[in-house]
Amino acid sequence: MSQLETPLFDALLKHRNRHPIQFHIPGHKKGQGVDPAFREFVGDNILSIDLINIAPLDDLHSPKGAIKKAQELAAEAFGADHTFFSVQGTSGAIMTMILSVVGPNDKILVPRNVHKSIMSAIVFAGAIPIFIHPEVDPELGISHGISAEAVEKALIEYPDTKAVLVINPTYFGIAADLKRIVDIAHARNVPVLVDEAHGVHIHFHKSLPISAMAAGADMAATSVHKLGGSMTQSSVLNVREGLVSPKRVQSTLSMLTTTSTSYPILASLDTARRQLAINGYDLIDRTIRLSQDARKRINKIPHLHCVGKELLNSSATFDLDPTKLLISVKNLGITGHQAEEWLRENANIEIELSDLYNILCLVTIGDSRKELNLLINALQRMTGALESEAVVVEPVVLLPDIPRLAMTPRDAFYATTEVISINDAVGRISAEFIMVYPPGIPIFIPGEIITEENINYIHMNVAAGLPVQGPEDDTLQMLRVIKEQQAIR
Repeated sequence: MSQLETPLFDALLKHRNRHPIQFHIPGHKKGQGVDPAFREFVGDNILSIDLINIAPLDDLHSPKGAIKKAQELAAEAFGADHTFFSVQGTSGAIMTMILSVVGPNDKILVPRNVHKSIMSAIVFAGAIPIFIHPEVDPELGISHGISAEAVEKALIEYPDTKAVLVINPTYFGIAADLKRIVDIAHARNVPVLVDEAHGVHIHFHKSLPISAMAAGADMAATSVHKLGGSMTQSSVLNVREGLVSPKRVQSTLSMLTTTSTSYPILASLDTARRQLAINGYDLIDRTIRLSQDARKRINKIPHLHCVGKELLNSSATFDLDPTKLLISVKNLGITGHQAEEWLRENANIEIELSDLYNILCLVTIGDSRKELNLLINALQRMTGALESEAVVVEPVVLLPDIPRLAMTPRDAFYATTEVISINDAVGRISAEFIMVYPPGIPIFIPGEIITEENINYIHMNVAAGLPVQGPEDDTLQMLRVIKEQQAIR
């Protein structure tokens, strides 16, 4: 096969062009049963390939035809032994990774700044998370990756660890020394799982951080839709044989995946792979040049700083994806959340993420100089409008100590619980997730002892307008905790 081919997309077009009479789901029957306004908006083409796993189109749960060929081409493109398509997003791929290698009471090393899907999988597995503190940046007030030294120390302390999970690169585009981490883990026959949600493009350009497969990792959940040109909800799970069983991965993925898989989403993966394999280098090269030029121009704007390779000084901050424009606004005297709102209301610009001190703008293969010019113009106008009140802000690194784990997340999640005031929760065991989302960093997970420091952390984020999510009470006045057994008198 050639990377020019798109076997699944071609099979869908061939089937559509036969104009078969459909007595199967979906019930809209090639758009005939769709609401007319929606049909007019989306068009007949997409509806004509919104089909189901009939024989000519293969089955994602047991691929033998077009999907199998499409996945084999993807594996070749990503340098993997096997690639599995996910219509459950990267969250589904991440959960598959974890559930494929750990079970009840197995230990898994994870950074504290993990996505909520990782913690969900740990709950489902009944595994025990061994947290590694990521490096923190005192200037930006954010966390980066985990160091190779910390991974080695943790593996020495917990020799029965069943897997190591690494975020590469982070949401902010910072990559650790992944190759070294892989070598350290593999020396102990421990598989390395990589959350590569923000790194689909790095495999296709030599100037970007090393990809998971190139570094020798055993599995990588890679978000194609985020930065690779496929439709939202489409991702891949890349697998290297040896320490991981591809058959078990397929079985686990099937358990977590809907049987009504979306063929438009699958086709977008097939075609996005072709574009990345054939034209990816040139497209990403242009994207890098656009972002580097934008970084230089932003750094000429008073009170703003767009970070670059000056950050790289350790095995946790080993490399940088320049297409992520992380812009510090702290010296403008506003929060990142306020900057996000200003850009939305005054420039019709939507950014990827804001926190207390920064905003994050993603430059992708879908951008042109026009969009970057509009962003820079808006940042210049924002600075001009607000600089009269600008003051230098010394960031407080909001990464409190990791609470002590009193019981496994699974046991806590299913335990008998009660709801109490957040002000009375110090010392109690959390029964729910509380996180800042995006990017989904846990403040508490089920099973951890609630501390006053972390309660203050919640209040600080809420006061800054940042999205704290997870608890049943979205006002964050009440928390669900493990019900304590009272002594019988």
